[in-house]
Amino acid sequence: MTKRSIIRIDEHKCTGCKACIPNCPEGAIQVIDGKARLISDIFCDGLGACIGHCPEGAITVEERDASPYDERLVMDNIIKAGPNTIQAHLNHLQSHGQDQYLAEARQVLREKGITIEAHSHTHAHHHQCPGAAAKEFSEKPSCETTTPHPVQAQLRHWPIQLHLVSPQAPFFHGHDVLLTADCVAYALGSFHDQYLRGKSLAIACPKLDANLDDYVEKIRGLIDDAHITSLTVMIMEVPCCRGLVVLAERALERSQRKIPVSVIVVGIQGAIVKQEQLKR
Repeated sequence: MTKRSIIRIDEHKCTGCKACIPNCPEGAIQVIDGKARLISDIFCDGLGACIGHCPEGAITVEERDASPYDERLVMDNIIKAGPNTIQAHLNHLQSHGQDQYLAEARQVLREKGITIEAHSHTHAHHHQCPGAAAKEFSEKPSCETTTPHPVQAQLRHWPIQLHLVSPQAPFFHGHDVLLTADCVAYALGSFHDQYLRGKSLAIACPKLDANLDDYVEKIRGLIDDAHITSLTVMIMEVPCCRGLVVLAERALERSQRKIPVSVIVVGIQGAIVKQEQLKR
């Protein structure tokens, strides 16, 4: 057993609709007794292709002890499912930058005399992680204003990257804290004035940053050691961003103090699509 990323299915939320099944070419998920089930750790790569296709939000990615993912065993199942499933799996590995697994998959195909290859990124958008799929929006009109002054930034301290900040820093002690995914401030035009004003800030990316266990301890330190008064977690609507909420939930579970924790989800075109309070 080794600690790694792997999916978690909330059976209370799952309706058994099977929307996740076609998006797990590895065959890690089956619907059994009306609920989606992770049938084997070794078939789940932990990349979360199924997450964005669950209409109930029943699937998340967590860090836990699990059997190591085995690409060769996965390929045995995938080859039986036919060329379309093989293609989907190769594109899935390529779009997530899983070069080692992709090389193993190609080696298995060569050994069996199968010549299917992954599409290039520019032609595989339908198989990409939903958070990495390319989109372009129309230009928005500029805001007319009568004031000669630019919008005032509300950042009150430095550094802000979660790996770099210290829970002992005075600018966190006794304050409301905003923990935000890196992309939020670029998508949300009112970020500074409506959401950052009056708060201390930490930013992180649950998809690209390393040593996420350190983040859990940092957030716990903010709660217990810095005695912050509240935590607001802002994420984008893409599935991989939900990992930041998971980190905050784990920190809250480990902390001795209990504080209000809210979650705000921002759409990729800048709308607020969801707000909720985390249950403690």
